[in-house]
Amino acid sequence: MHIKIHSLDELPQAAAQFINQMGTARVFAFYGSMGAGKTTFIKAICQALGVREVITSPTFAIVNEYALNSPQFSKIYHFDFYRIKNLDEVYDMGYEDYFYSGQPCFIEWPELIEPLLPDDAVQVEITAPDSETSEREITIR
Repeated sequence: MHIKIHSLDELPQAAAQFINQMGTARVFAFYGSMGAGKTTFIKAICQALGVREVITSPTFAIVNEYALNSPQFSKIYHFDFYRIKNLDEVYDMGYEDYFYSGQPCFIEWPELIEPLLPDDAVQVEITAPDSETSEREITIR
């Protein structure tokens, strides 16, 4: 599936389209270069799912947890593994408790922990075909 975003104004619609395609998947691995828009898109998804708190990048915390008052989910986990130095750090944080919780897990920089990703993790690639615009292409596999 492909979602094309021409401007930041289209983020809410793109997030809704993404949510409609989530199905039963719970772990989503977001690939993209620095500045591709991973955090921005995850923020839009969280808002569309009903997160009311301030959504920030978990770069230094590794994981942010957001509460939901939804019949479908009670929490969302947002990971940023950019600063992970080795897989032991991920084991120590108890990643399995998150990945297998049944709650949505949105992961930035998953390439650094690929051996730990569940087999059914959904790959989401964000590319910016033109660095001069806010246009983005999102490919979901």
